[in-house]
Amino acid sequence: MTATDAPDQRDMALRAVALRFQAPVRGAGLAQAATTFLPLLALLAAMHVGLRLDLWPVLLLAVPAAGLVVRAFALQHDCGHGSLFRSRRANDALGRACSLFTFTPYAHWRRQHAGHHATWNDLGQRDRGADIYSTCVTSAEYRAMGRGRRWRFRALRHPVVAHLLLPPLVFLVLYRIPFDAPRGWRRERRGVHLTNLGLAALYGGLCLLLGVWPVMLVLLAVMIPAAIAGVWLFSVQHRFEGVRWLRHAEWTVAAASLEGSSYLRLPRILRWFTGRLGFHHVHHLAPRIPNYRLEECHDADPAFARVRVITLRDALAAPRYLLWDEAAGRMVTVAQAVRGVPMAV
Repeated sequence: MTATDAPDQRDMALRAVALRFQAPVRGAGLAQAATTFLPLLALLAAMHVGLRLDLWPVLLLAVPAAGLVVRAFALQHDCGHGSLFRSRRANDALGRACSLFTFTPYAHWRRQHAGHHATWNDLGQRDRGADIYSTCVTSAEYRAMGRGRRWRFRALRHPVVAHLLLPPLVFLVLYRIPFDAPRGWRRERRGVHLTNLGLAALYGGLCLLLGVWPVMLVLLAVMIPAAIAGVWLFSVQHRFEGVRWLRHAEWTVAAASLEGSSYLRLPRILRWFTGRLGFHHVHHLAPRIPNYRLEECHDADPAFARVRVITLRDALAAPRYLLWDEAAGRMVTVAQAVRGVPMAV
């Protein structure tokens, strides 16, 4: 029996608290969908109208539109966990609809994300797939790499590459193919192609109606900042100064949730745009809690108040911390790993 098969008392106590918040509130999911997609559609229409005047209305309106796309992804995320509605059919229907705005194939992403929830912050069961944002390498593993592998590791994770250049490519290009999906994932691979057909029909029709240049300009103006913000938000949930990575024997759901996931304290308006996923420690403890109940659950037990809080300023610095130093018991930068770091006080 593994550590995950025998949860300790803290796991059971916190799960009992979380259980009270797992039921979706009637009508809340529909209200969230309406308050996300109605203003998003209005902004996209206004961007096309504004484009007839000048470029600046597009750039100005792209900021809130990108925020609403991030929120649409948060709703798709909830649907993937079956938490936004009571009905699985309703969750799947909205999740697939979200994919036309997030460019993220619903079934494929859902299964990949389930793998993340099975292995997060467990050094003994790390995801060996294409994800470079939530997995971790130890200092010892980095020092054991050859010169070429070290260079590739640093280059791929450089903030400009990992957080500015790659995110738009992930959503606009990489998600167009069933990457990192075994042949046995037939349903998920089919879902990627069906999503592509839906995107081609939607945006192809808009190009015929409005013109290729206006549609592509508005699309890129929204998707590029949305992809950058979304990937950054995902990345800082598990790699930041103060997080703890665990060996499999000491891994439990409660320990990994409270010590291996962030409580990213954002301004209230950003909590709304991000679907309150800053309460990521609560989400990992109980993924079936709808996003609009995460904060309520956080406030319900003193244990949640003792988690490591990271601010927006902390989160902006988090991409520097790429390696887990087991001797020091903390995340370190590549430079610290190479020259050695003092033991944590």
